[in-house]
Amino acid sequence: MNIETFTWGIWREGEQYEYYLPEKINHPWKWEHAGLSALLEEASLKLGELNSFARLVPNIDLFIQLHVTTEAVISSRIEGTRTNIDEALLPEDAVAPERRQDWIEVRNYREALNTAIALLDELPISSRLIKRTHEILLSGVRGEHRNPGEYRTSQNWIGGATIQDAVFIPPAHIYVHDLMGDLENFLHNEDIDLPDLIRIGMVHDQFEAIHPFLDGNGRIGRLLITLYLVSRKILNQPLLYLSRFFEQHKGTYYDNLMRVRRDNDMIGWLRYFLIGIRDTAVQAADTLSGVLQLKEDLESRLRQEWGRRTHSGLKLLEHLFRYPVVDIKTVQGVCDLSARAAGNLVRSFEEAGILQEITGQYRNRKYLFESYLNRFRD
Repeated sequence: MNIETFTWGIWREGEQYEYYLPEKINHPWKWEHAGLSALLEEASLKLGELNSFARLVPNIDLFIQLHVTTEAVISSRIEGTRTNIDEALLPEDAVAPERRQDWIEVRNYREALNTAIALLDELPISSRLIKRTHEILLSGVRGEHRNPGEYRTSQNWIGGATIQDAVFIPPAHIYVHDLMGDLENFLHNEDIDLPDLIRIGMVHDQFEAIHPFLDGNGRIGRLLITLYLVSRKILNQPLLYLSRFFEQHKGTYYDNLMRVRRDNDMIGWLRYFLIGIRDTAVQAADTLSGVLQLKEDLESRLRQEWGRRTHSGLKLLEHLFRYPVVDIKTVQGVCDLSARAAGNLVRSFEEAGILQEITGQYRNRKYLFESYLNRFRD
């Protein structure tokens, strides 16, 4: 099949509306567009550089969870939540009641992503894994009554107050299982000689066209990209997420998806997708490099200036790279100190500009590793 000439779907009449029925994609594919091949080479190179760099980083696990949290914040924000990364790192009881629902949605996304990554050790990317991830995503939040963990059995739509003024209407529910089966087969069809980045770009587009759930499709669709890269060992660690790129170019993102539906322009979508992979890989490597430099600088400073407090200071610093928000009680446990000694250590970190108090309270104070979080902020 030729990507440039294929008809990717048809529009069908429903009850007082028109819905889009994508064609199945589990076929061999080819293209002639030289620009796409050049972008594929660039994106693959930058992704390989990121993976090689990450393999050289000692204690890479220290930094993974903040990458995951950043992705959870941004991917959820695309869907309308207002939680920022500082707030996402707080315990639930420290979040203002009016913002707690958004905080739970971000927490769910983080848990869904972590669970899905862990499940890859025993399951391929499949309907079973996708549904389990979706179930966690919608647990206890606004979409919890919209069949978490189950493909839809009714019509959904995107945009508009009613289906009649919707921006896009996915296929009728009777086609969902068959189309998702085809997508799953395409993901794992080793007889198809297709570069992985082209394959997952097509999968993301197809998943968004099918929109198999009543809610949470965007977040699951974005999450699938990272899951695929990890499952194929293209990335050894989940360090690349396209949500920030999609959010920064939100109009272009939706326009490119819709051009596949309206104009059969898959090449345009894949070009945009590969630019996102390339640019995001470069940004992720820069972030990791900045984090490593920060860690080296602070460790050197502690060793040179802190004397007998160096051991406790280094233990706290390592903890902060994993959990950038702490309180005195946490520092006690991490560094095996008395409450007074832990308080003194935190004050020393404040005076050194490493920690900032963020509650403004006299009791139950919490402290933020600001310079670290700045590497992950927009």
